[in-house]
Amino acid sequence: MTMIPAKPDVRPACPHFSSGPTAKRPGFSLDQLATTAFGRSHRAKDAKAKLAEAIERTKQILNLPDGYRVAIVPASDTGAVEMCMWSMLGCKPVDIFAWESFGKDWVTDAQKQLKLENCEIHVGDYGILPDFSKARDDADIVFTWNGTTSGVRVDDHSWIKPNADRVVICDATSAVFAQDIPFEKLDVITYSWQKVLGGEAAHGMLILSPNAVKRLESYTPDRPLPKLFRMTKGGKLNEGIFEGATINTPSMLCVEDYLKALDWADSIGGTAGLKARSDKSLKILEDWVARTDWIDFLCADKTTRSNTGVTFKVADPRVAKLSNEDQEAFVKKLVTLLEKDGVAYDFNSYRDAPPGLRIWVGSTVEPSDVEKLTPWLDWAFATVAAELQDA
Repeated sequence: MTMIPAKPDVRPACPHFSSGPTAKRPGFSLDQLATTAFGRSHRAKDAKAKLAEAIERTKQILNLPDGYRVAIVPASDTGAVEMCMWSMLGCKPVDIFAWESFGKDWVTDAQKQLKLENCEIHVGDYGILPDFSKARDDADIVFTWNGTTSGVRVDDHSWIKPNADRVVICDATSAVFAQDIPFEKLDVITYSWQKVLGGEAAHGMLILSPNAVKRLESYTPDRPLPKLFRMTKGGKLNEGIFEGATINTPSMLCVEDYLKALDWADSIGGTAGLKARSDKSLKILEDWVARTDWIDFLCADKTTRSNTGVTFKVADPRVAKLSNEDQEAFVKKLVTLLEKDGVAYDFNSYRDAPPGLRIWVGSTVEPSDVEKLTPWLDWAFATVAAELQDA
């Protein structure tokens, strides 16, 4: 018989554990976003200064190598990745590594849309990294640093060998500001504001190395490029895009929110402070799993386990033996129970991932809220498992 623990009486102060958009930073208020740039053209002096500030402060807080350029681009992280795939790939062999839903999207783009020749695909199961030793030294590379839907991150980058004749494209949207990333080994780094910094959606951040710029200026693909993907003019990089002259109209409200998020990041110690908060929350979850028999990590390898989007599977044998559909129904009941109590929202696994939980613990989530969440998870599991037993 399943013993149902007493219902906890202390809720997380913020119930937002979604993996994107993520919780706003502590102390957030709309009153913080007052700005003279509202209602102005994004090409006006005040607005363009805000955009340029967002770019320069990004370089500073991430401590990017000299010569790396930053741009604010359309269509979130997806747009940033795809504009580079469409603009840069096709002149060299390509290796693509994927182990979760969004990485597999880049596989689809390469195979079915771009139809790249000499393209090798390496896919790992959810929770497991692919074999990076298969990376060819002369091939362009596309990969995701942190698998948002699988809870797995890259822990070793020794497989990325220096080669000035190729480009390495890295989707780093749930890793930037939370994990140690060797920017000097990457030519394209992309992310979105609505991940680690809890910003607003729809805008992508694009970081290019000098090597990526060289590729753009030396290679013209034979495919049509829509306006949103064009980064060159007359065979030269359109420098204006990397100075605040965005390709299309940005939201100045979102830009202001990003700037305030950077203020908050600076106030807690920059990227080191942000990472420390995520690491602390992950440790709370690891301690909880160690003493809890019904739950386990989807990523068994601690060294590759994400410290932002943490994924779980239900290990209790009564649930594990159920069909995939019934496991999904079980998890949905558990999640719905806590949503109705206002304890936690949107923490079920991604729709294409194995049934389970996905709890975001990026830096905008208070570690104390993660601590308060775990007893509620135990209570919800026991409650739903009792119904399963009775049935």
